[in-house]
Amino acid sequence: MFTATLLTNPVSRGLDPALVENLRNAWGGGDALWLAPDEAAEFDLPVQPDNAWDVWEDLQQQGVDLVIQTTANRRKKMLLADMDSTMIQQECIDELADEAGVGAHVADITARAMNGELDFEAALIERVGLLRDLPESVIGQVLASRITYMPGGMALVKTMKAQGAYAALVSGGFTAFTAQVAEALGFDENRANTLLVADGKLTGDVARPILGKAAKVTALEEITARLGITEADVLAVGDGANDLGMLGRAGAGVALHAKPSVQAQCDIRINHGDLTALLYIQGYARAEFAQ
Repeated sequence: MFTATLLTNPVSRGLDPALVENLRNAWGGGDALWLAPDEAAEFDLPVQPDNAWDVWEDLQQQGVDLVIQTTANRRKKMLLADMDSTMIQQECIDELADEAGVGAHVADITARAMNGELDFEAALIERVGLLRDLPESVIGQVLASRITYMPGGMALVKTMKAQGAYAALVSGGFTAFTAQVAEALGFDENRANTLLVADGKLTGDVARPILGKAAKVTALEEITARLGITEADVLAVGDGANDLGMLGRAGAGVALHAKPSVQAQCDIRINHGDLTALLYIQGYARAEFAQ
């Protein structure tokens, strides 16, 4: 058995009931269940439709995300999340670089690295090198004035934790940011790279080993083993090429507003919904969201 979930932007809430019914009828699905009025609905399917990706393409043009999964084990026991452009709306290194006067140059490197055009570790070392001699105090300023949370993140973490799930934030960014983001959103643990500091200034380097694509997979392996759960019990979410390892290994790997090269390698793609989409695809109704 499979379940098809249709959802849209929670602000515009433009999911047409007629569209849901027409697709359900075309695919021979079960009765539609509305998870949120005009925003998210689901129905069961006996088989995976052959034209699913063609329909997905059409729905994208209408501002609707479509996700089809096996019905069994949709509600996950662990959330494994990237931070930059996933749980927060910015790339923290780009914001630091802007303060250092090299914002445009670093942002270009970041975009290419996240799209898989550059080696992640080499790109990180190059970008951090451009932050040399930036006062450590700038980190606090950036956190206070530039960092904003991705809509739906609090509801995602709180709701999954209320149902007994474990939440881990694993980032190729920096611990100075993940510590605050993890605390604010309620994550159980966080892992990231450590910016090196001397005499109150950034040295232009990070501690080794660097946390990149392989380290995110390692986090998945280590945490699931510690919790006594399987990788199939994990919902992972990210947007960059360095997330592909964990997205591919998790039971549900979600490409959230991701780079094209990342989307192409993921079966679950959210382009219109916010982080609450990750609750809808698990079958949670909005009335079940933890406050």
